[in-house]
Amino acid sequence: QVQLVESGGGLVQAGESLRLSCAVSGRSFSTYAMAWFRQAPGKEREFVARITRGGSTYHANSVRGRFTISRDNALNAVYLQMNSLKPEETAVYYCADDLTTNRIVVTVASDYDYWGQGTQVTVFS
Repeated sequence: QVQLVESGGGLVQAGESLRLSCAVSGRSFSTYAMAWFRQAPGKEREFVARITRGGSTYHANSVRGRFTISRDNALNAVYLQMNSLKPEETAVYYCADDLTTNRIVVTVASDYDYWGQGTQVTVFS
């Protein structure tokens, strides 16, 4: 059974940084693409970044240049480094697992197969 567990969320001031982690268990980690999404209260789940099995990445326009997704196949983990955080980026951040395709750009939440429970990120001004 595939399990994804996020960690690293917290309360930070605008302009500061956080690094989120997602630990994966229950499958061969290196064979799939992974992504980060976020969901603010009353809003739909929003794509943030994706990394393929080969390490190719794609970031949403709103975070490009400030956020960086990465993965460590040896540790079965995927990360999201978030710099220069903004108050409007307050949300629950989720990691997601794509068992279907290794394409670089997959931004629709329903295309992902497994999800973690999420970690809260709160950015205050």
